[in-house]
Amino acid sequence: MDVDTRLLRYFAAIAEEGNLTRAAHRLFVSQPSLTKQLKHLESQLGVRLFTRSSTGMTLTDAGHALAHRVPPVLADWDVAVRETRSAARVLRVGFLASAANTEDIVAAFGERRPGWRVDLRQSPWTDPTAGLANADVPVALLRLPFPGEDKFGVRSLFGEPRCAALSSAHPLAARDEIAFRELWDEPVVVTSALKGTWRDHWLATSERDGRTARIGAVVEHPEEFLEAIAQGHGIALVPASTSLLYERQGVVYVPVTGVTPSEVGVAWLPEAGEAVADFVQCCLDVTRSRRTGCGTRSDSPPARA
Repeated sequence: MDVDTRLLRYFAAIAEEGNLTRAAHRLFVSQPSLTKQLKHLESQLGVRLFTRSSTGMTLTDAGHALAHRVPPVLADWDVAVRETRSAARVLRVGFLASAANTEDIVAAFGERRPGWRVDLRQSPWTDPTAGLANADVPVALLRLPFPGEDKFGVRSLFGEPRCAALSSAHPLAARDEIAFRELWDEPVVVTSALKGTWRDHWLATSERDGRTARIGAVVEHPEEFLEAIAQGHGIALVPASTSLLYERQGVVYVPVTGVTPSEVGVAWLPEAGEAVADFVQCCLDVTRSRRTGCGTRSDSPPARA
């Protein structure tokens, strides 16, 4: 019987969290999708893995047996994948669309490791870990802070000013800049992926002088995000580079003062290996050479042998 390792990762998350909602948040998938995948796994195995109740998810005897075996299976699989890709001299790197300009970093990595190829994997907005959470990639360029950050090695690369994305018909749209306090009472367009500290950061919750952000629309995709703003359903705080990546008629981007910048960083899986250590160092070196600043948020890059 063939079982997708992703199904096993989903099962392991539910078993650890004991709750479908928390597991879905941790995996950056919708709860209905997670429920569907769990049913698919139970169907493949021909057993019930959980007893569902109003208090959460309880492992059955069969579930306990699987939960005991799954973590080492996944760990061995991750090692096998890393060793296989290392032998093939391929490094998979996750990234979010606006997280970083990768061209110089990839070139520097090529000089540091001749014969290696970087396989760039763009992640959707729904996964702020850019593939790290599911071990789809061993290293990623992303926005800080991100959910579950303490589980990974993380280094800050540079800060980027934030802008307000506004409808071109908005009264503030023609301004050269906007003070953040002028936006406190504006409805905000958010994506459904925004949860917990990730949501608080992008709403700048701690910088609203105690005012609660008012949600104007919740969207799933970039196109919906831009459409909601163009239609005047709300505004959004975004990195300055968003104006270059997501141009749309009816949407303008105005610099915002009085709010912390967006931070770009590189993050990696623990014990990711020498190739990842080299890639992280290239990120730091290239960023430093651009003179945009480079700071430490947690551990140093993985030690090289």
